[in-house]
Amino acid sequence: MLLPAKTEVARQLRRYRAWERVMLASPADRAARATFEDSGYTLCVLMGKRCAREAADAAERYLRTTLAAYLQEQDARHGARPAIRPSPAAR
Repeated sequence: MLLPAKTEVARQLRRYRAWERVMLASPADRAARATFEDSGYTLCVLMGKRCAREAADAAERYLRTTLAAYLQEQDARHGARPAIRPSPAAR
């Protein structure tokens, strides 16, 4: 699994949170909403998530942990199991 640089994730998460505050302060501002949605989309692409809220949560977890811990957590969340090949006798 390829993951983005933590500095880029932190930058995009800050951008997403800043536009979230602007959009919440001025919900009728279409430009603010559009920019907020664009920043959410960028975060989704970076974190491989379908929803901006999930992407923001994943970005926060990614920034809090080491790479190995984050990957283990993702595997556990998705129920991934290590690939185990059957023994030659089982084939």
